Amino acid sequence: MAAPAPEEVFDQAEGEQFEDDDGEVQIETSSGRKRLFSKELRCMMYGFGDDQNPYTESVDLLEDLVVEFITEMTHRAMEIGRTGRVQVEDIVFLVRKNSRKYARVKDLLTMNEELKRARKAFDEIKYAGAEAKIK
Repeated sequence: MAAPAPEEVFDQAEGEQFEDDDGEVQIETSSGRKRLFSKELRCMMYGFGDDQNPYTESVDLLEDLVVEFITEMTHRAMEIGRTGRVQVEDIVFLVRKNSRKYARVKDLLTMNEELKRARKAFDEIKYAGAEAKIK
């Protein structure tokens, strides 16, 4: 059986594009799944030394791997702890043996707490300032 012409392969791989509510362009694949991380993955690939405009096939492959990883981790997290619910502790438990992932999760959780405290302090200052103007 002969291989399809390059144009046919491109047409099969090309998805339908549409804009979401945030104005970002998303690509829907022929399998019907939206390409949610394309923009971010392109930026990450460029940051790690790839071309500024990497091949679409490379981005799609990487996105497939990311979605597969997230799906697998979510399913595993749903099986432990409270069945049917994913909690932060479940994710920490799953990555505890991989020191790099564990350290990154801990860093992100710490940063999240710091941001929450900073927002709360900012809101309190903003609220106190508004109250002072009223009096």
